[in-house]
Amino acid sequence: MRRFLGLLLIPALLAGTAAAQAVDAPPSPQTVVIGLDLSKSNPLIDDPAYAARAAQRLTGEIDKLPVRSRIMVRTFGAYDSSANPLKVDEVISARARPETVADGVGALVAALPQLVKDGKLKAQDWTYIVSFMETMSHQVDCAAGDVRFILLTDGIEDSTVARMPRGASLPKPEPVFAGCGELLMLGIGQGAGSPAATKRIRDQWENWASAAGFDRFTGLYDW
Repeated sequence: MRRFLGLLLIPALLAGTAAAQAVDAPPSPQTVVIGLDLSKSNPLIDDPAYAARAAQRLTGEIDKLPVRSRIMVRTFGAYDSSANPLKVDEVISARARPETVADGVGALVAALPQLVKDGKLKAQDWTYIVSFMETMSHQVDCAAGDVRFILLTDGIEDSTVARMPRGASLPKPEPVFAGCGELLMLGIGQGAGSPAATKRIRDQWENWASAAGFDRFTGLYDW
């Protein structure tokens, strides 16, 4: 009888062990792509107070990432690689701790107005957001893990793809981000002139993100 009861308890004990292992398992690493919009319509490049707030928000998105998470920082604006030379790639590790990487990226974002003023980065006349996203789709693998995009942008596509300031709509994308987690835009609608214009821009990007394959979209005018 005692042996029989022991056999009955084995599955329950194994299930409890598996549950404990699941709870104790370390969080999965993420890939976070950070896009900095250097176009002239974006207050990020000429308003130090705004850049500081954006940097603070961005720091909070990075400083709790698990080990082996990958951070990719890129600038965009004109469709010209020579106009966007800034590329930062970091992997969270024992040496590159998340709070250290977060502070470094935050300091870069907070310094953008001064970097543009000093001519170290160039303010750009075009805003190729869609093309930037299409380019980055070839550099991430949404099927291999949790991928997030964080764009510090007003969301106003102004390019040969779509002239949103003139009322044009974003084109429907291919599902190149199928399986990716979130597309987060910080500053969407800044400078658009009205809540209605901000809503129109946010709605267009929400539809674009869904068609492109993102699980979710967040577009914040302010935070």
